[in-house]
Amino acid sequence: MDPLPHSADFWSLGHDDHPHDECGIFGVHSPGEQVANTIFFGLFALQHRGQESAGISVSDGREIRSHRRMGLVSQVFDHETIAWLRGHLGIGHTRYSTTGSSVIGNAQPLEVETPYGRICVAHNGNIVNTRELRAELQHEGIRFTTTNDSEVIAQCIASLHRGDLVNAVRETMERVRGAYSVLILTEDKMIAIRDPHGVRPLCLGELDGGGAVVSSETCALHVVGARFLREIDPGELIVIDRESVIDYQAVQLVRNATCVFEFIYLARPDSHIYGKNLHLARRKMGQQLFQEHPVEAANLVIPVPDTGIPAAIGFSEASHIPFGEGLIKNRYIGRTFIEPDQRMRELGVRMKLSALRENLYGRKVVMVDDSIVRGTTTGQIVRLLRDAGAAEVHVRISSPPVQWPCFYGVDMADRHELIAARMSTDEIREHIGANSLGYLSMDGVHRAIGMGKGQFCTACFTGKYPISVPRDLKNAKFALEELDEGIALASVAAHQG
Repeated sequence: MDPLPHSADFWSLGHDDHPHDECGIFGVHSPGEQVANTIFFGLFALQHRGQESAGISVSDGREIRSHRRMGLVSQVFDHETIAWLRGHLGIGHTRYSTTGSSVIGNAQPLEVETPYGRICVAHNGNIVNTRELRAELQHEGIRFTTTNDSEVIAQCIASLHRGDLVNAVRETMERVRGAYSVLILTEDKMIAIRDPHGVRPLCLGELDGGGAVVSSETCALHVVGARFLREIDPGELIVIDRESVIDYQAVQLVRNATCVFEFIYLARPDSHIYGKNLHLARRKMGQQLFQEHPVEAANLVIPVPDTGIPAAIGFSEASHIPFGEGLIKNRYIGRTFIEPDQRMRELGVRMKLSALRENLYGRKVVMVDDSIVRGTTTGQIVRLLRDAGAAEVHVRISSPPVQWPCFYGVDMADRHELIAARMSTDEIREHIGANSLGYLSMDGVHRAIGMGKGQFCTACFTGKYPISVPRDLKNAKFALEELDEGIALASVAAHQG
């Protein structure tokens, strides 16, 4: 039986001050090879993008086989399952839910039947006109079995498929609005698409011997021994089959609006976007952070592990304040489906982080992190440092204040939950108990990356959304449950029964 569907996964999901991306996608076409093992390791490298569920679909040219379950990649697949997933062509997905509950029915790749065969779809992003499209498709007689926006994409493709799948995908791209990097699998081909703003990353690589790989991030290419070729352009459609790799500009590029949080936090530091190494960009953010918010006479710069490390190194380099460890991360918390009691909830940060008293006692500490979203844990970490004897704690954040929600595939909470939307910087400083608090400016982020403002989506910082969002789009994660409350429970029952 699959694990419990949602609320009990306390330790790894959503109970911190960071945003959470929806998922990672990975696909391989390698004639003569069994690709499931390669996809497994690709998803393993993309595990940071989603930890709720994982799945792989493969084809041997005649039959598609799929396996998806709740849990981490290493929990979902074993040797027997990988051996059963026979085929030279396949796609995989690892999920963090931003539309639809965390239940097995919403796990991907999704499978949809068409008059011309089955298609499987893996999606990263969020569609902002989900309700409208879903209502139109339901009016056409299409029944939905999930509560996520990814099925809207899949069903839209299926409804438009009249013998030319590429044309159906192109028409779907013209109908959907929002953020989407998508892989589509049929019995004999893989199709990759990216929305015309390029909000979520997607890249193309090549295996030795000529096999093609598509991945959310370049870091997964290196893990499987693939060579990076290029990023898939916004609005581009790529068809990969036994004969060739064919690319189309399916819909016109509106403007580049890659999520700037991919640079700040979401993507792995060993990935590249726009040709920029993210570790180096984050170090430069730390250097810029010191220029904007120096700290006088501090003794030690420490990161909040692990994502604060590059910026903390940069801050130390620019300030000449020694870099060191002050917080030790428990790397074996993992996932648990045992619901903690209230006392354990209150100790949640202490279960994840321990303070190094010997490094902190009596010292003036600069604590560097990449973001504060809800403000739920930063104050607890500051108290942890003070309890370990830190004389002063100066908090530095390598991004601007998060004041607006994301509707494009990042779980960034409703606006009333965002602490910077409710409090000034000084009020936040007092709330978290820090001696001082400094955020990196938006201009500082752009200077650190080395690219102009027109290349990114910065809506969570500025409130300027590159893709229009319906005014009533609130609590988008559970919007489809509100439309059809029975689907999620029915889906769980069907997969667990």
